Amino acid sequence: MVRILQGLAHKYFSDEEAIILLLLLVVGTGFIIFFGAMLAPAIASVIIAFILQGLVAKLRSLGVPEIVAILGVFLVFMGILVGFIFGLLPLIWTQVSALASEAPRIIRELQSYLELLPDQYPHLVSAEAVNTVYQQVSAEVGQITQWLVSFSLSSIPDLVALLIYVVLVPILVFFFLKDRRVLISSIGRLLPPQRPMMARIWHEVNLQCANYVRGKAVEILIVGSVTYVAFKLLGMPYAALLAMLVGLSVVIPYIGAAVVTIPVAVIGLFAFGWGTHFIWVMVAYGIIQALDGNVLVPILFSEVNNLHPVAIIVAVLFFGGIWGMWGVFFAIPLATMLKAVFAAWPVKTLERSPASEEE
Repeated sequence: MVRILQGLAHKYFSDEEAIILLLLLVVGTGFIIFFGAMLAPAIASVIIAFILQGLVAKLRSLGVPEIVAILGVFLVFMGILVGFIFGLLPLIWTQVSALASEAPRIIRELQSYLELLPDQYPHLVSAEAVNTVYQQVSAEVGQITQWLVSFSLSSIPDLVALLIYVVLVPILVFFFLKDRRVLISSIGRLLPPQRPMMARIWHEVNLQCANYVRGKAVEILIVGSVTYVAFKLLGMPYAALLAMLVGLSVVIPYIGAAVVTIPVAVIGLFAFGWGTHFIWVMVAYGIIQALDGNVLVPILFSEVNNLHPVAIIVAVLFFGGIWGMWGVFFAIPLATMLKAVFAAWPVKTLERSPASEEE
């Protein structure tokens, strides 16, 4: 056992930089776990600035002065933020409230559909199973409706926190963009002066994570916008709410699309019934998903090493279990970062002794 541990230490931790990097990863992970909630505005600002930095670099490559590029990108970000808060967010909240008020009618229609199943498929579905499913769905919908009704009173602290986010995040994003080099150099002073391995890992992580995060932001915007236009033209109710769900579903490949298909199908079925209109809605939704997976994703992520589906599912379960919804949202970027670190990690091959070679 001792020889095995010595061999692993020699293979993976013979470089001094590797040990320092491991300590940084452990300390950084523990810091985020214990202080992540407290520093959530700063972490969110770093991620947003990381996304916007790609646009700043693009403008700089076109000859735009740096301060002009930063101010222009920041103004675009503020325009999107204001449009989301005062335009999209009230619309989505209105549609969520309307959907909650329609919940009793949807439940009654669902009951009528479920009651037909034991007669049509007596060998597959029993009346007891239908009643169990109906009671569970009714209980869940009742809890959601009750939460929506009590939201205005119980969530005042959350609204205060949201106001803090709205004020602090734009300020932090601006300074992270403006003083990026100063902040990075300040952190670099805490590291060894000679760090070629860390520089290589930083380059790989920056390339992979930057392309992935920025690509996902563009993908969410495109898929959500196209879905909203398609649903609006087809007369689909709650188009903004469903478009937001479809757009956010691309954050979690495979799982997100499968989960979001359920509310799209259920709302379309109750809105139009089982007919031609419902089929057209599902066909449009299927075309959007197909174009996203086969056209948009290869274009946006051509320079990113794709993760295996098993790695994606494990990352979602692991980081979601640690950080909840935020962990699910950032599971793929974190997994991509870990993959980039492992790919660039120095591995020293064990030298064979002359005696072993003679054997």
